[in-house]
Amino acid sequence: MKTFWALVLALLTAAHSAVAATPATAPPMSDVRRDATVEAIERVMPSVVNIRTETVVERSDPFERLMQDFWGPYYRRRNTTETTYSLGSGMIIDEDGWVLTNFHVINRATRVFIRLADGREFEADRIVGTSFSDVALLKLKNPKSEKFRVIKFAADDDLLLGETVIALGNPFGLGGSVSKGILSSKSRRPPLENEPLEIEDWLQSDAAINPGNSGGPLVNLRGELIGVNVAVFREGQGIGFAVPVRRVSAALAEIYSPEILRSYWFGARVKPGASPLTIVSIQPDSPAAKADLQKDDQILQLNGAPPKGFIDFIRQLVEDGTNGHSSRLLVQRGKARRTVNVQLVPEKVFFNGELVQAKTGLSVDEMTADESRALGIADTRGAVVTGVERDSPAAKAGFQRGMIITAADGQTTYFEGQEAPVYVPLARVLNGKKRGDKVQFEIIVPRRSGRFVQLHQAKVEVAIR
Repeated sequence: MKTFWALVLALLTAAHSAVAATPATAPPMSDVRRDATVEAIERVMPSVVNIRTETVVERSDPFERLMQDFWGPYYRRRNTTETTYSLGSGMIIDEDGWVLTNFHVINRATRVFIRLADGREFEADRIVGTSFSDVALLKLKNPKSEKFRVIKFAADDDLLLGETVIALGNPFGLGGSVSKGILSSKSRRPPLENEPLEIEDWLQSDAAINPGNSGGPLVNLRGELIGVNVAVFREGQGIGFAVPVRRVSAALAEIYSPEILRSYWFGARVKPGASPLTIVSIQPDSPAAKADLQKDDQILQLNGAPPKGFIDFIRQLVEDGTNGHSSRLLVQRGKARRTVNVQLVPEKVFFNGELVQAKTGLSVDEMTADESRALGIADTRGAVVTGVERDSPAAKAGFQRGMIITAADGQTTYFEGQEAPVYVPLARVLNGKKRGDKVQFEIIVPRRSGRFVQLHQAKVEVAIR
């Protein structure tokens, strides 16, 4: 009997010991609040910035002009300027402090200030941008040259209808804010005054997007950028739009290039965000074509080292070109690797006003900021038509002196930050055209009525001679 009770006591003791040991040895339960949305936000938020701009606006005062004309140097001019402020959002896309945002967020800004997620604030330089794509690049003025957290780009068109998306930004100036929804449509073109918008195939989501969200990222649950928040459909509830990352990448490849930054001809477009960097197009007879670079080549090294990213790659190309050096590229083509040397050349050697005149019969010149203000179109820059050759294709299309060319075949003639004369982008578009090819010009036609100027937008098609 003692043996029986001893056995029972031993079993109870062992069971108690096992139960007592369970809390110490069992794995801790995960926090149910930390889901995929929270983790994605934690990855992305350090790269999201708030943008504050200051714009000095000169007021038009007819009485002021009359007094100035009458009294001349004896009249003490009053202050006719005022400062306006605006808020927006953006994201860091390069560790050296390059910020991506909407062009309309920083357009006309006199000063731009960037506040990071950790509360620090930097002033920023406007580098390049265009209203055509509504994409702009800023560069933080970073005296310590520190590195910043960057956002990761999603693959083009890697979109799932109905997938969870997150919008981050600075609505109403409240600071870093997050909203969640689903991807409602991969392709939407909301109307604006009964006209289609210029940016095609906007993404639509029901994530809350409010004033101040413009320029902020729309990301998936991996924390990857799938779009840049840009607009809200006022007539609907909970309908917001974003420029898809495919369009953002194409715009960056166009506006952040050796041609735009320093007017040096490379002739290849490189896809941003991808790793390794990939060439997506080659211009005929360009330095890239002469170096035997081809579409879909993957860039493994530049001057013996892997490029840190798209910004770093273009920056090094520009530095080599302006110093008169060639750039050595190691590229992957299929299964083979090869090294090529590319020598960038000044664009003005090839793309000049003579080429534009030879192809179309147009003579063009830069429209100055004073001229654009006089016409009341201070936000617009372009190529002013200074002459039209008789019986030329341009004359037959109805071109006249004083018209302003803002784009050719969808390529704008002016980028914020570009150093080249406006005829260079025009000549670049026309260079690849053959006799009889058609080019569509987007123009502004100023028409004076007394002291007032009316502006009419139009599109004109010209056959190349």
